[in-house]
Amino acid sequence: MALLEIRDLHLGMRSFEGEAHVLNGIHLTVERGEIWGIVGETGCGKSLTGLSISRLVSTPPGRYITGSISLEGRNLLTASEPEMQSLRGRRIGMIFQDPTTNLNPAFRVGEQIVDVALHAGGLDPSILGVGAKASRSERKKAARNLAIDMLAKVGIPKAGERIDDYPHQFSGGMRQRVLIAMALIGRPDLLIADEPTTALDVSVQAQILRLLYDLVQEHQLGVLLITHNLGVVAQICTHVAVMYAGNIIESGSVREVFKNPNHPYTTGLLASVPTAKMKRGELQGLPGSVPNLLAPPPGCRFAPRCAAVQPRCTAAIPPSVAVAAHHEVACVLAEPHASAAA
Repeated sequence: MALLEIRDLHLGMRSFEGEAHVLNGIHLTVERGEIWGIVGETGCGKSLTGLSISRLVSTPPGRYITGSISLEGRNLLTASEPEMQSLRGRRIGMIFQDPTTNLNPAFRVGEQIVDVALHAGGLDPSILGVGAKASRSERKKAARNLAIDMLAKVGIPKAGERIDDYPHQFSGGMRQRVLIAMALIGRPDLLIADEPTTALDVSVQAQILRLLYDLVQEHQLGVLLITHNLGVVAQICTHVAVMYAGNIIESGSVREVFKNPNHPYTTGLLASVPTAKMKRGELQGLPGSVPNLLAPPPGCRFAPRCAAVQPRCTAAIPPSVAVAAHHEVACVLAEPHASAAA
């Protein structure tokens, strides 16, 4: 049984102008030990996919039209809010995009991590390493020791001293490490990392990515890494899903997708990445922008920007077809390749 399985997920988002169909039939399967990179331009639905897994999209204005999100066979969309609260921080960990806004400046870092540890320990006493009948003071002491250990594990020097500091006393990279510690302290099975290296310099980014990779190898987590950076995906991920305007238009192993991209959008994204050998003027960009999802174009949503558009592209959204082992593409241009692969 897959760790995470998303099937035909449709999400509408209501506004005064109407309802935007922001997720349009998402299919995704994540196994333990896999790191999936979700890439695409801003507004393609990457973060909403991650938030949907944790059921953190407000409803309303959000509305799940159809589909399912299953965590080892348990449908999260039909779970009650108390059930989801028991899963968040315990089975599902989440690293949010901006540590500045996701750490409370009024509380010490240690207090915030200890709260998460106590919540997870209440669901599974083995996390704190104390008996189920332990007193609150014993549980709190164990949670603090666990928080110190976790801060040290994510690379915070002198963790026993820094645990009583406030968020503003940490650098951006250190605050991001604190968020990782909070996400991992409950020993989650699934980790959702939404732009975990945003605004970090390349040396700190490399350290954070190495930390995530080592944790996956050690604990066999499943990871969803939401990012704009294709270099990060190539460096750390085992699989990639390319999103455009609420659809996953190409997915598979990183090696296969990056070596043999079959969708014009994926090809355009890869062509827009600068290389050391590239000369001035050779960098290519994608024309146009992501469509307004209140009134999306008919058929393939990338058709208005596609240089290889055909009349049948606007007739219907192309189904996803397998063009190779562990490689699927939703494009009419991929259909001959799918026939050959079959």
